[in-house]
Amino acid sequence: MKTVIMAGGKGTRIAEAAPLIPKPLIELCGKPVLQHEIECLVSQGFVDIIITVSHMADKIMGYFGDGGRFGARIEYFVEEKPLGSAGALFRLRDRLSEDFLLLNADSLFDIDLNRFTAYHHEKQALATIFTHPNSHPYDSGLIEADENGAVTAWLAKEDARPEWYHNRVNAGLHILSPKVLDMCGSPEKADLDRQLLKPLCGTGKLFCYDSPEYVRDMGTPDRLESVRRDLASGLTAAKSLRTRQKAVFLDRDGTLNRYVGFLRTPEQLELLPDTAEAVRLINESGYLAVVVTNQPVIARGEVTFEGLDLIHRKLETLLGREGAYIDGLYFCPHHPDKGFEGEVAELKTDCGCRKPKPGMLLKAAEDFGIDLAESFMIGDSENDIGAGKAAGCRTVLLGSGSFGQDFTADSLLSAVKHIIGGMDK
Repeated sequence: MKTVIMAGGKGTRIAEAAPLIPKPLIELCGKPVLQHEIECLVSQGFVDIIITVSHMADKIMGYFGDGGRFGARIEYFVEEKPLGSAGALFRLRDRLSEDFLLLNADSLFDIDLNRFTAYHHEKQALATIFTHPNSHPYDSGLIEADENGAVTAWLAKEDARPEWYHNRVNAGLHILSPKVLDMCGSPEKADLDRQLLKPLCGTGKLFCYDSPEYVRDMGTPDRLESVRRDLASGLTAAKSLRTRQKAVFLDRDGTLNRYVGFLRTPEQLELLPDTAEAVRLINESGYLAVVVTNQPVIARGEVTFEGLDLIHRKLETLLGREGAYIDGLYFCPHHPDKGFEGEVAELKTDCGCRKPKPGMLLKAAEDFGIDLAESFMIGDSENDIGAGKAAGCRTVLLGSGSFGQDFTADSLLSAVKHIIGGMDK
């Protein structure tokens, strides 16, 4: 699969940090950011690369040459005049005979590219965008998708958005079929998002690939310094799904939000004090933050799947407002006991996912490649501890009681600080 890297922008927001070189040559830990991208590509077999250049093109071409010293085969397309974020693709159409990766040259990432491309082919998509949660969804473009991952709506930063939303943001990595270009004629200039991708929303041909892996642009001086810290600390590599992950599994009710019995509406959901700070520490540590929650209200007929989704949208929105996010959320809709008015018969079953059984944790481990022995389960009940122990995790009980937990904490924040503090021991 070919890779096209868009490296023609001027990078006006970050120019003050490196005014004499183009943005793709700004160094991170001794190497230009574009070199980090190319090395990630080559290490996974993506060696055929086309780089589109414009601003200070000679410096980029002079540094990377034909790509031989990096194990790649690099060609260039020089934009003599601005063509927008996708105009160059139409000039490259004769070189793009099959699906291709499309990347920006100002992002640091370390992702499992083969997993990404396999998902794209499995969905038989015309286009797939790499999506992830971030720490500022309130001012980011948001992607809405159905249960199969097909994109249904694309909300730009300036678009009106619902009160509660999932923290799913376009990370700027794409896989496109050349057929997408053929659908748009041959415009002089083109905007990738507005003219090529957004028109595919709701067609069942544009998919999102949700991943917790590290992808971050360095478009401002502050982000540049943050990316440098993350790379130096090893966080970038630690988040790659090419390596075994560690997770902090989190119960929901009584752990993240106040316990109110059977929570049935978004209005009832209120984060506990310091929840966002605790989750933010998990995000910064390299652990995944994964919610696993029993939701028998579905089987009891008291909340629909759509109603539960709205509750979880509120959870993600409230966390995002404070710079925190969850990497995954799993819920069990089953309940073994029958006899409730309005119950859903097919969900009244003794399943393998309802805590204290470990099914939700095992599914997350399968999805994300989690090393359960290096992970933690935090919750406020015997069922949480039982599920964590059954999955092979270390366990933390919030509150009092003795259920065989590894340790006890009086709050989620203190539990997370204990876990993160142990990383250095």
